[in-house]
Amino acid sequence: MAAVLWTAAVAVAVSVTIWAIFAFARWWKLWKTINKIPGPPAYPLVGNALEFKPGAVAFFSQLTNWAQAYLHDNAAMFRLWIGPQATIGLLQVETLQVLFSSSKHIEKSFVYDFLHPWLGTGLLTSAGDKWKTRRRLITPTFHFKILGDFLHEFNDQSEIMVRKLEEMAGTGEEFDVFPFITLCALDIICGTAMGQSLNAQENTDSDYVRAIYRISDLIQVRQKSPWYWSDPIYKGFGPGREFEETLRILHDFTRSVIKERSEQFQKQLESQSQDAFDIVEDPDKPIAIGGRKRLAFLDMLLYASVGETKLSNEDIQEEVDTFMFEGHDTTAAAANWAIFLIGSHPDVQKRVHEEMDRVMSDPDEKPTMDDLREMKYLECCIKEALRLYPSVPFFARTLSEDCVIGGYEVPKGVTAIVPTYNVHRDPNHWPDAEKFDPERFFPENCAGRHPYAYIPFSAGSRNCIGQRFALMEEKAILSSIFRRFRIETMQNREDLKPLGELILRPESGVRIKLFRRE
Repeated sequence: MAAVLWTAAVAVAVSVTIWAIFAFARWWKLWKTINKIPGPPAYPLVGNALEFKPGAVAFFSQLTNWAQAYLHDNAAMFRLWIGPQATIGLLQVETLQVLFSSSKHIEKSFVYDFLHPWLGTGLLTSAGDKWKTRRRLITPTFHFKILGDFLHEFNDQSEIMVRKLEEMAGTGEEFDVFPFITLCALDIICGTAMGQSLNAQENTDSDYVRAIYRISDLIQVRQKSPWYWSDPIYKGFGPGREFEETLRILHDFTRSVIKERSEQFQKQLESQSQDAFDIVEDPDKPIAIGGRKRLAFLDMLLYASVGETKLSNEDIQEEVDTFMFEGHDTTAAAANWAIFLIGSHPDVQKRVHEEMDRVMSDPDEKPTMDDLREMKYLECCIKEALRLYPSVPFFARTLSEDCVIGGYEVPKGVTAIVPTYNVHRDPNHWPDAEKFDPERFFPENCAGRHPYAYIPFSAGSRNCIGQRFALMEEKAILSSIFRRFRIETMQNREDLKPLGELILRPESGVRIKLFRRE
């Protein structure tokens, strides 16, 4: 028996040794190949991780400074090692075509795996057939007629925000406008995604409000810390317990709403004919759940779930959680950056006011879809703000096959990062790139611009499905403010240090003084 055990032990040891040798050989080949690409010095196994600066502001500045330095040298890309994971940053529009023009490189990078406990494998994080099925299923829910129904929610919540701001107008006091806009956006997304009001603007101390910000910080810290990638280590020695408690708060809320509306939906099934369930294909059908006249995103999923695509409650929850994340924080941050940039340029703000007066003579009226479409200069301001401060400053994919990019061999499995923040500052496409100039987006100035020079909503087959929703919401929020108020900003650009977690936000908010327009 002892001899048998000894032989087995030797066999296992030999097998492990052979596997380790081959694994090291593969890694060494990758190390030599990737290190031909310019990048900061890295160490085996830990890569550049030990150099990463603590704190979201310092880390974001470090990454963007690296990218900008290589872009300044006209490099097509640069490389980083996050632990043993090879990563390349694509800097020039020609390199971006490898991702955006391909139907193969659509799998999100390993860094998105840390979103799975929160968002599951919904539209943002899924891949392959599941992603294609969900994309086909969800795309019709952003039909322009359905977006028109969402406008009521945009306007109603914007009016609540304006009433709150009225209390600050004319006092001469400076204050941080960021929470006002953020809580408004959160109420909007709750109404449009789940058909239920969170009343965040009235209940600013909500557990859900705190949790949705805390979890973003926890995820970003884990993404850049290879020693936390292991679940046992993260839960036993890292902030894993805090993550689990934060996650419980988020999931309990969405789970309770889905349960309630699912029960209402089952009752609705008993009173409506089957031909009512093609709402996604025919947005004009006057269907409601639980007495609501307007459908929420959750309602659309419930109707779709009785068609050919069968969605479980877990499937529905991961899409609702995804929409809550992608549709709230991104839009809130973008609107806040726009407020700052418009408010710090009096000439631009004057033109915005003139447009508001021309489009809507009565500032107390709620804008229609036609009104929003006529706010062309405001839209240029929003787009220019998104150029300077894209809500998602980086996104990443896993290369699905060996490639040659910028003259370098890049093996399959490498993570390709697109630093949107830096791509939007490429002097080859954006002269005087740091200047806030909405006229860049006048039609005559957009003509001939490379389609990948401006990518706040990504591009290609995995572009943001909700970009029309986001622009429409921003217009509704910002127009409600600029129709009534004049803004003076209390900070310089240098004061608003970008805090680059999952979403790009200013570290210390946006401090303004507000004055009622005469």
